[in-house]
Amino acid sequence: MRKFQGDRLLVATHNRGKLEEIARLLEPYGISVTSAADHGLPEPVETEETFVGNARIKAHAAARATGLPALSDDSGISIDALDGAPGVHTADWAETPDGRDFGMAMKKTWDLLEAAKAPFPRHAQFRCTLVLAWPDGHDEVFEGVMPGQVVWPMRGDQGHGYDPIFQPEGFDQTFGEMDRWQKNQISHRADAFRKLVKGCFE
Repeated sequence: MRKFQGDRLLVATHNRGKLEEIARLLEPYGISVTSAADHGLPEPVETEETFVGNARIKAHAAARATGLPALSDDSGISIDALDGAPGVHTADWAETPDGRDFGMAMKKTWDLLEAAKAPFPRHAQFRCTLVLAWPDGHDEVFEGVMPGQVVWPMRGDQGHGYDPIFQPEGFDQTFGEMDRWQKNQISHRADAFRKLVKGCFE
Protein backbone atom coordinates (compact mmCIF):
# COMPACT_ATOMS: atom_id res chain seq x y z
CA MET A 1 0.00 0.00 0.00
CA ARG A 2 1.35 3.43 -0.94
CA LYS A 3 2.07 5.82 1.93
CA PHE A 4 1.10 9.49 1.63
CA GLN A 5 4.11 11.79 1.27
CA GLY A 6 4.03 15.57 1.49
CA ASP A 7 1.74 17.93 3.36
CA ARG A 8 -0.91 19.00 0.82
CA LEU A 9 -4.08 17.10 -0.01
CA LEU A 10 -6.98 18.09 -2.23
CA VAL A 11 -10.40 16.84 -1.15
CA ALA A 12 -12.56 16.35 -4.23
CA THR A 13 -15.71 17.94 -2.83
CA HIS A 14 -17.68 21.19 -3.01
CA ASN A 15 -19.24 20.48 0.41
CA ARG A 16 -17.71 22.70 3.14
CA GLY A 17 -19.03 20.49 5.93
CA LYS A 18 -17.34 17.42 4.46
CA LEU A 19 -14.11 19.39 3.98
CA GLU A 20 -14.12 20.49 7.65
CA GLU A 21 -14.76 16.92 8.79
CA ILE A 22 -11.82 15.58 6.75
CA ALA A 23 -9.49 18.44 7.70
CA ARG A 24 -10.16 17.73 11.37
CA LEU A 25 -9.42 14.02 10.95
CA LEU A 26 -6.10 14.71 9.19
CA GLU A 27 -4.98 17.57 11.48
CA PRO A 28 -2.71 15.33 13.62
CA TYR A 29 -0.67 14.45 10.51
CA GLY A 30 0.16 18.07 9.59
CA ILE A 31 -1.75 17.87 6.30
CA SER A 32 -2.97 21.07 4.65
CA VAL A 33 -6.38 20.39 3.09
CA THR A 34 -8.10 22.27 0.26
CA SER A 35 -11.27 21.48 -1.69
CA ALA A 36 -12.13 21.10 -5.35
CA ALA A 37 -14.14 24.32 -4.98
CA ASP A 38 -11.03 26.16 -3.71
CA HIS A 39 -9.27 25.20 -6.97
CA GLY A 40 -12.25 26.16 -9.14
CA LEU A 41 -12.74 22.59 -10.35
CA PRO A 42 -16.10 21.54 -11.80
CA GLU A 43 -17.95 18.55 -10.36
CA PRO A 44 -17.35 15.63 -12.75
CA VAL A 45 -20.33 13.61 -13.97
CA GLU A 46 -20.72 10.43 -11.92
CA THR A 47 -21.51 7.72 -14.45
CA GLU A 48 -20.70 4.56 -12.49
CA GLU A 49 -23.16 2.23 -10.75
CA THR A 50 -20.89 1.57 -7.75
CA PHE A 51 -19.60 3.76 -4.92
CA VAL A 52 -15.98 2.90 -5.77
CA GLY A 53 -16.50 3.74 -9.45
CA ASN A 54 -17.88 7.20 -8.71
CA ALA A 55 -15.28 7.93 -6.02
CA ARG A 56 -12.54 7.04 -8.52
CA ILE A 57 -13.97 9.43 -11.14
CA LYS A 58 -13.87 12.34 -8.67
CA ALA A 59 -10.44 11.60 -7.16
CA HIS A 60 -8.62 11.01 -10.45
CA ALA A 61 -10.19 14.05 -12.15
CA ALA A 62 -9.01 16.30 -9.29
CA ALA A 63 -5.51 14.77 -9.14
CA ARG A 64 -5.03 15.13 -12.91
CA ALA A 65 -6.28 18.73 -12.95
CA THR A 66 -4.09 19.98 -10.10
CA GLY A 67 -1.07 17.67 -9.83
CA LEU A 68 -1.95 17.10 -6.16
CA PRO A 69 -2.94 13.85 -4.44
CA ALA A 70 -6.74 13.90 -4.19
CA LEU A 71 -9.17 12.22 -1.82
CA SER A 72 -12.81 11.65 -2.68
CA ASP A 73 -15.67 9.76 -1.18
CA ASP A 74 -18.91 8.36 -2.47
CA SER A 75 -21.47 7.31 0.04
CA GLY A 76 -25.12 6.48 0.48
CA ILE A 77 -27.70 4.27 2.10
CA SER A 78 -28.49 0.73 0.92
CA ILE A 79 -31.74 -0.84 2.12
CA ASP A 80 -32.00 -4.62 2.19
CA ALA A 81 -35.73 -4.87 1.37
CA LEU A 82 -35.25 -2.55 -1.63
CA ASP A 83 -32.46 -4.73 -3.12
CA GLY A 84 -29.80 -2.27 -1.97
CA ALA A 85 -31.53 0.87 -3.30
CA PRO A 86 -31.10 3.80 -3.33
CA GLY A 87 -27.35 3.02 -3.05
CA VAL A 88 -25.34 5.16 -5.50
CA HIS A 89 -28.59 7.01 -6.30
CA THR A 90 -29.07 8.17 -2.68
CA ALA A 91 -28.79 11.87 -3.57
CA ASP A 92 -30.65 11.42 -6.89
CA TRP A 93 -33.79 10.32 -5.03
CA ALA A 94 -33.88 13.79 -3.45
CA GLU A 95 -33.55 15.76 -6.71
CA THR A 96 -36.35 18.18 -7.60
CA PRO A 97 -36.49 21.07 -10.11
CA ASP A 98 -35.80 23.38 -7.14
CA GLY A 99 -32.87 21.45 -5.64
CA ARG A 100 -32.58 18.51 -3.27
CA ASP A 101 -35.49 17.67 -0.95
CA PHE A 102 -34.43 14.92 1.46
CA GLY A 103 -37.76 15.07 3.30
CA MET A 104 -39.40 13.95 0.06
CA ALA A 105 -36.68 11.30 -0.47
CA MET A 106 -37.20 9.86 3.02
CA LYS A 107 -40.99 9.73 2.52
CA LYS A 108 -40.48 8.00 -0.84
CA THR A 109 -38.17 5.46 0.83
CA TRP A 110 -40.70 4.65 3.56
CA ASP A 111 -43.58 4.44 1.06
CA LEU A 112 -41.62 1.91 -1.00
CA LEU A 113 -40.90 -0.17 2.10
CA GLU A 114 -44.59 -0.08 3.05
CA ALA A 115 -45.62 -1.05 -0.49
CA ALA A 116 -43.17 -3.96 -0.37
CA LYS A 117 -44.57 -4.99 3.05
CA ALA A 118 -40.98 -5.20 4.24
CA PRO A 119 -40.61 -7.01 7.57
CA PHE A 120 -39.31 -5.26 10.69
CA PRO A 121 -36.63 -4.34 11.52
CA ARG A 122 -36.01 -2.81 8.10
CA HIS A 123 -32.28 -3.42 7.83
CA ALA A 124 -30.08 -0.91 6.01
CA GLN A 125 -26.44 0.15 5.85
CA PHE A 126 -24.79 3.49 5.29
CA ARG A 127 -21.76 2.85 3.06
CA CYS A 128 -18.74 5.04 2.33
CA THR A 129 -15.96 4.42 -0.18
CA LEU A 130 -12.84 6.60 -0.01
CA VAL A 131 -10.39 6.79 -2.91
CA LEU A 132 -6.98 8.44 -2.51
CA ALA A 133 -5.55 9.07 -5.98
CA TRP A 134 -2.14 10.35 -7.06
CA PRO A 135 -1.40 12.35 -10.23
CA ASP A 136 0.43 9.33 -11.70
CA GLY A 137 -2.84 7.35 -11.74
CA HIS A 138 -2.23 5.16 -8.68
CA ASP A 139 -5.01 4.90 -6.10
CA GLU A 140 -5.88 3.22 -2.81
CA VAL A 141 -9.46 2.30 -1.86
CA PHE A 142 -11.04 2.07 1.61
CA GLU A 143 -14.60 1.05 2.40
CA GLY A 144 -16.62 1.70 5.55
CA VAL A 145 -20.03 0.42 6.64
CA MET A 146 -22.47 1.36 9.42
CA PRO A 147 -25.28 -1.20 9.79
CA GLY A 148 -28.65 -0.19 11.18
CA GLN A 149 -32.33 0.08 10.31
CA VAL A 150 -34.77 2.48 8.68
CA VAL A 151 -37.34 3.91 11.11
CA TRP A 152 -40.42 6.13 10.84
CA PRO A 153 -41.41 8.84 11.56
CA MET A 154 -38.31 11.00 10.97
CA ARG A 155 -36.49 11.85 14.19
CA GLY A 156 -34.01 14.68 14.77
CA ASP A 157 -32.76 17.66 12.82
CA GLN A 158 -28.99 17.08 13.05
CA GLY A 159 -26.86 15.71 10.25
CA HIS A 160 -28.07 15.69 6.67
CA GLY A 161 -29.62 13.50 3.99
CA TYR A 162 -31.35 10.40 5.30
CA ASP A 163 -29.96 10.73 8.85
CA PRO A 164 -33.40 11.27 10.52
CA ILE A 165 -34.67 7.83 9.41
CA PHE A 166 -31.48 5.82 10.03
CA GLN A 167 -30.97 4.26 13.46
CA PRO A 168 -27.47 2.76 13.70
CA GLU A 169 -27.05 -0.71 15.20
CA GLY A 170 -26.56 -0.64 18.97
CA PHE A 171 -28.09 2.83 19.44
CA ASP A 172 -31.61 4.05 20.23
CA GLN A 173 -31.14 7.40 18.49
CA THR A 174 -31.18 8.12 14.77
CA PHE A 175 -28.20 9.83 13.12
CA GLY A 176 -30.51 12.86 12.96
CA GLU A 177 -30.76 12.96 16.76
CA MET A 178 -27.05 12.50 17.46
CA ASP A 179 -24.52 15.22 18.12
CA ARG A 180 -22.55 15.75 14.89
CA TRP A 181 -19.19 14.80 16.41
CA GLN A 182 -20.62 11.70 18.13
CA LYS A 183 -22.01 10.56 14.78
CA ASN A 184 -18.68 11.30 13.09
CA GLN A 185 -16.90 8.93 15.52
CA ILE A 186 -19.11 5.91 14.69
CA SER A 187 -20.25 6.55 11.12
CA HIS A 188 -19.52 4.67 7.90
CA ARG A 189 -17.18 7.53 6.95
CA ALA A 190 -15.32 7.19 10.26
CA ASP A 191 -14.91 3.45 9.59
CA ALA A 192 -13.45 4.14 6.14
CA PHE A 193 -11.23 6.92 7.52
CA ARG A 194 -9.72 4.69 10.19
CA LYS A 195 -8.69 2.29 7.41
CA LEU A 196 -7.33 5.16 5.26
CA VAL A 197 -5.24 6.60 8.11
CA LYS A 198 -3.84 3.19 9.07
CA GLY A 199 -3.06 2.36 5.43
CA CYS A 200 -1.62 5.63 4.14
CA PHE A 201 -0.85 8.08 6.96
CA GLU A 202 0.54 6.02 9.86
